[in-house]
Amino acid sequence: MAEHSRIVILDFGSQYTQVIARRVRECQVYSQIVPYHTPAKEIAKLNPKGIILSGGPSSVYAKDAPHPDRGVFKLGLPVLGICYGVQLMAHFLGGKVEHSPHREFGHGQARVTRKCPLFAGLGERMDVWNSHGDRVTKLPTGFRIVATTANAPFAAIEDAKRKFYGLQFHPEVVHTPRGRELLENFIYDVCGATADWTMGSYIEEMCANIRAQVGADHVVLGLSGGVDSSVAAALLHKAIGDQLTCVFVNNGLLRLNEAETVQRVFGEHFRIRLKYVDATARFLRRLKGVKEPERKRKIIGNEFVYVFQDATKQLAGGKDSKFKWLAQGTLYPDVIESVAIGGNPAALIKSHHNVGGLPKNMKFKLLEPLRELFKDEVREVGAQLGLPREIVQRQPFPGPGLAVRILGEITRERLRVLREADAIVVSEMKAADWYYKVWQSFAVLLPVKSVGVMGDERTYEDTCAVRVVESQDGMTADWVRLPNDLLARISNRIVNEVKGINRCVYDITSKPPGTIEWE
Repeated sequence: MAEHSRIVILDFGSQYTQVIARRVRECQVYSQIVPYHTPAKEIAKLNPKGIILSGGPSSVYAKDAPHPDRGVFKLGLPVLGICYGVQLMAHFLGGKVEHSPHREFGHGQARVTRKCPLFAGLGERMDVWNSHGDRVTKLPTGFRIVATTANAPFAAIEDAKRKFYGLQFHPEVVHTPRGRELLENFIYDVCGATADWTMGSYIEEMCANIRAQVGADHVVLGLSGGVDSSVAAALLHKAIGDQLTCVFVNNGLLRLNEAETVQRVFGEHFRIRLKYVDATARFLRRLKGVKEPERKRKIIGNEFVYVFQDATKQLAGGKDSKFKWLAQGTLYPDVIESVAIGGNPAALIKSHHNVGGLPKNMKFKLLEPLRELFKDEVREVGAQLGLPREIVQRQPFPGPGLAVRILGEITRERLRVLREADAIVVSEMKAADWYYKVWQSFAVLLPVKSVGVMGDERTYEDTCAVRVVESQDGMTADWVRLPNDLLARISNRIVNEVKGINRCVYDITSKPPGTIEWE
């Protein structure tokens, strides 16, 4: 990668660190995330054009706060500090950071008070996204204010001589509409980076890395038919060919007709060996009586691997498996939302089927070729690899399946109810030409019963919530303002056609503060 321009990102545990990396890649400049404590001399060996300090959940003055090597500020490279990053910059270079009496979370507006390369072409006012409880209260020597917000007098600062810049807000998230332009100003104009990196070059790099990692070993992949596992399968097949075998496990938590569809689609489009395993009874037995979301995820993660071990042993004729690697379609949002505080300063949000709950005695080594990518980037990889549109543009589906869309205990009957409701949501969204316009659209079965009237009879049945969100990367999302007539059709059909549901509600919660899935 030495021939490419490179921006190095120091990760201080922000949920948005990989979003920063992605924004840099969108500028066709190679980005590399490194741990916050990486020595300055190691960063210098990477020959970057500039450095970005990510945000993070800590306070710079806290006892265990993550701090960088001080030598980072002596490399003679441009540095951009974002949120926690600007606070670190102030703290390390002689300024002061204090807890703010008025925390800023959500939408705000920055007022540019002085000409600055970062804000070139962006005007005097800019809508921004804030997420901080601390703020800079005294500038280091050599710095000056270039923008303010309502509660942050030092919302943007610069030391033009050293090319050090700091932002209290987050330019990387979609809620800062012109944030990408600001980052482009830093990457191109301040750092002098060249747009010389593409997804095509990244695919070649990933294939080379996979071949180097796997060697002559055989790999088994859990193929679900979703975007992630399908693209992972296509990528691995490109990289290692017949060293890959795919296993499709029906865990009993799939959508209506999912098992049949996956087998049919991959029989038509893939020349990859596919073993089908119906483990419905096995999974439902383990999940019986379990209501707590994290327990569900961990049980499913454990059982998933045990089923794989049994399946691969059968493929090997009952002997120890010839497969050394278990490949998964884990994406970066899955990883960053599952990272506990111990190994990384990011705060735990939830575990994920692909990254949490794996047994300690697992016989496979994990191979996760997509773990640095976001969903839209994965779709681009899939398209370049020649996957059909119905797979590449399919909406995300969680690894634990319907288990995280049934609140409370999972039973065959509750699965039947949710499958039928979810199928109605999908069919109506497609019929109205909305399915491919949104990030996700699905039904959630709530453990909430209410009184209803159907005909001349009183009913007392469950409630269904409909969730439709728009997003670019799954890290942030907003609920979709669907046409009223479409919502009416969805509601009417669910209540009238699905036995067991007599009330339908629409979820109007954004992420943050809510998550996309209910569990």
